[in-house]
Amino acid sequence: MNQTSGTRPAVRRTPLDPDERARAEAGFAELVTHHLATGGRFRVTADTPEMVELFQAAARRAGERLRRPVVSYANGRDIVITFAQSDLPGLPPNP
Repeated sequence: MNQTSGTRPAVRRTPLDPDERARAEAGFAELVTHHLATGGRFRVTADTPEMVELFQAAARRAGERLRRPVVSYANGRDIVITFAQSDLPGLPPNP
């Protein structure tokens, strides 16, 4: 294999099958719910569209469990999940 010094081969990721995705979403939803309930925020590396979608689905489940609106922000490297602005202390509630 020809490889320029200092470079690494590209990582090849295998997409999750439907069963793996369902289990990952359920597990991540529990983790996100815990972090939102205890700290109000959750941040994780999500550097592929598949991972962003997975954590957005987990965020929706967490919001349903907590009965509070949540938002997620992804920048191509990380995703941050937190409560919607109008749901933060000191701000007026959502109409």
